[in-house]
Amino acid sequence: MQITISREQFLKPLIQVSGAIERKHTLPILSNVLLEIKDGTLAMTGTDLEIELVATVQLEQPCGDAKVTLPAKKLLDICKSLPDGSELKLESQEHQLLLTSGKSRFSLTTLAAEDFPNLEQWDGEIEFQCTRLELRKLLESTHFSMANQDVRYYLNGMSFEVDGNEIKTVATDGHRLAIAQKTLSSSVNTQRQLIIPRKGVQEIMRLLAADDESVTIQFGANHVRLIDTEFTFTSKLVDGRFPDYRRVLPRGGDKLVNANREWLRSAFQRVSILSNEKFRGVRLNLSNGVLKISANNPEQEQAEEVVEVGYQGDDLEIGFNVSYVLDVLNTLKTEDVQFTLLDSNSSALIEGVGDEEATYVVMPMRL
Repeated sequence: MQITISREQFLKPLIQVSGAIERKHTLPILSNVLLEIKDGTLAMTGTDLEIELVATVQLEQPCGDAKVTLPAKKLLDICKSLPDGSELKLESQEHQLLLTSGKSRFSLTTLAAEDFPNLEQWDGEIEFQCTRLELRKLLESTHFSMANQDVRYYLNGMSFEVDGNEIKTVATDGHRLAIAQKTLSSSVNTQRQLIIPRKGVQEIMRLLAADDESVTIQFGANHVRLIDTEFTFTSKLVDGRFPDYRRVLPRGGDKLVNANREWLRSAFQRVSILSNEKFRGVRLNLSNGVLKISANNPEQEQAEEVVEVGYQGDDLEIGFNVSYVLDVLNTLKTEDVQFTLLDSNSSALIEGVGDEEATYVVMPMRL
């Protein structure tokens, strides 16, 4: 392998694929990035056996086909440390790769490219397109409700489903639920639900730009693939059955509370400072036109905020984990929000006024 390439051209795909690479792994080759030149295109691949990322760049100078693996973190650190506008020369020798740039010279140990693991080949059973912005919004609207290292492993990810011309993302950790949906421009003519693992969701969010460029999504039996103009992302799926979230959507709520989202968010934020650090509970006292939010902690400190709200009805006292409520209020972008409540033992339904694409459910707390 012998190529000459600008630092910027080389660095962008390297940063993209580095998210898939585990730094501490029992298999040394999984800490490496695969560089493969074929038909004048340089492809970089990173994998941890669960997700795989491939990014490509067109080479301006002709070069023969070749492939090699290099320690990803060292290579990334070297490229980042070189000055802007640098030109890199990569030349492979026996078990080594020589990287030179100006007066800088680095020799890196390589591992056999033949030993680099590839995710199994598979064909997409379902394929559809949406914009980067649409997909990013779906993930951003729900990702914070995913469980983290829960024994119910199917909750440590996000349900991604397509039904006709609608795509939907759902996440829950058993205490809260987030649902977001979008209508596709064309119908897929089928119904399918799968679970993308937590790391896969986080990587897609890191990679996707917020613009109207189109991306292709493919569902396989055990994988999901995202094909972008700049990269191809593949993830294994969580093998499990996602709970029927429709059964836990609260029904019969007759107490509607409307409020300015930013006022409410600021009030909850301030009260949370003196909430119990372990349980994060806050108390809501609702009466005509007024919501009182209060919290205390084991040090006998107290906080109280009173917010004007649109509400007419019976008085109600209910407790919530303030972190869960703030996650929703930080994610919604509408000017006003609406809480739908039934009683002090029932979950709250939270929606942005005028936004029909996202719905949130937060379970109450006993205080």
